[in-house]
Amino acid sequence: MNETEQRILMMISSAGESKAKAFEALKKVKESKYEEARALLKEAQEIDLEAHKVQTELITKEMTNAEDKPEMSLLMVHAQDHYMTSQLSRDLIEELIDVFEAKEKEGK
Repeated sequence: MNETEQRILMMISSAGESKAKAFEALKKVKESKYEEARALLKEAQEIDLEAHKVQTELITKEMTNAEDKPEMSLLMVHAQDHYMTSQLSRDLIEELIDVFEAKEKEGK
């Protein structure tokens, strides 16, 4: 396995961990533990930064290094898919926290 493939796998791993934290936050919403849910989303966002760094590094390498461009592979496409779904999950769950918290406050 070459260095680029290792970096891509790191991206997949970080994105997966981020998404798992986001869904852990959603479970806290079901228990009306909104502050805990927000804390988990913050952790998810911090983990997601690792995936973002790898993505930026690979894009920059592709744009600036004509001789040593990273090969577009199914693995890279897979990594991008994981990264995008982790971001989408986090964004949607953040909105759900706000919606459920507001609904709960209205009901009191």
